[in-house]
Amino acid sequence: MNSSLHLPKKGGSFRDQIEAAWAAQGSMLCLGLDPDPKRFPPCLAGTAEPILEFCKAIADSTADLVCAFKPQFAYFASQGAEVQLEKLISYLKTHYPNIPVILDAKRGDIGSTAEHYAIEAFERYGADAVTVNPYMGKDSVEPYLQYAGKGVIILCRTSNPGGSDLQNLNVNQNGALFEKVALLAKEWNQSGQIALVVGATYPAEIARVRSIVGNMPLLIPGIGAQGGDIDATVKSGAIPGHPGVGMIINSSRAILYASADNDFAKAARKVAEQTRDALRAAQLKS
Repeated sequence: MNSSLHLPKKGGSFRDQIEAAWAAQGSMLCLGLDPDPKRFPPCLAGTAEPILEFCKAIADSTADLVCAFKPQFAYFASQGAEVQLEKLISYLKTHYPNIPVILDAKRGDIGSTAEHYAIEAFERYGADAVTVNPYMGKDSVEPYLQYAGKGVIILCRTSNPGGSDLQNLNVNQNGALFEKVALLAKEWNQSGQIALVVGATYPAEIARVRSIVGNMPLLIPGIGAQGGDIDATVKSGAIPGHPGVGMIINSSRAILYASADNDFAKAARKVAEQTRDALRAAQLKS
C-alpha cells in the first residue's frame, strides 16, 4: 500500500471539514443518497447512467442546505453501479469540495480484510469518512484509522428496532452494550478521527452517548421516513453551550423521493430546506 496516500485531505481532516461545514452552511442536515431506480422519475428513463444523474441532480439542488453527503454503498452495488458511485463522489468533491462525503458501507471484518475495505473507501472511492461496525473489536477498526485525517464513524446505537436485540444488552458494570461501544470509541479516538452513529429514534440513548463522549461528532439517522423527532434529537445530542454543531443529522428517502415526477430535484430542495429550518428551530429550543 502506498503510504503517501495516508495523508490528510487537502483542506483538513474530516473533523476540520465537518466543523467548517457546520459553520459555513449553518446546517446539521446530512443528505443520504440512497438511489432506488424503481422510484426514479420518467425523465431518467433510458439515460446511460441514471443513478449518477439522479444523485447529481439531487446534490446540485441541495448543496447549500447540507453539512455532508452520505451515499449508501448497497444502493449502488446492488445495481452494479460502483463506477457510478466513483463518478458521483468525484463529482461531489470537485463541485462541492467543502462538503464532506461519508461512504455509508458499515464495514466490519478482521484486520487484514479491513485493510482492503479501507483501501476501497478512501483510495478507490475517495470518501472523507466511512461507517464501520465495531463488533469484531479494535483490530477491525484500526486499519481505517491508519488513514490520517479520514473519518471513522462507528455504529453505536442504531435507529432500527432490531438494534435493541444486542445493543441494549447489559454488559456487567459497564451498562448496555451501546454504552460500552461509546466508552471504547472515546478510548480509541487518540487521533480525533472517530465519530459515532446513534439513531434519532432513541433520544434517551443519544443523550447518554453524548454524556460519555463529550464533543465527539454524532451521525444521527432516523428522522424523516423513520419518524425520529427533530426537537428531541437536537435536544438530546446538543453540546452544551455550542448550538448548531456536534451532529450530522441524516435524512434520505423523505428528501430524495419528495416527488416521483420530473420536478424531483426541485421537490427535494423544498423538503431539504424545510428539514434544515426545522433543525435550526430545534436548536433555539434546546
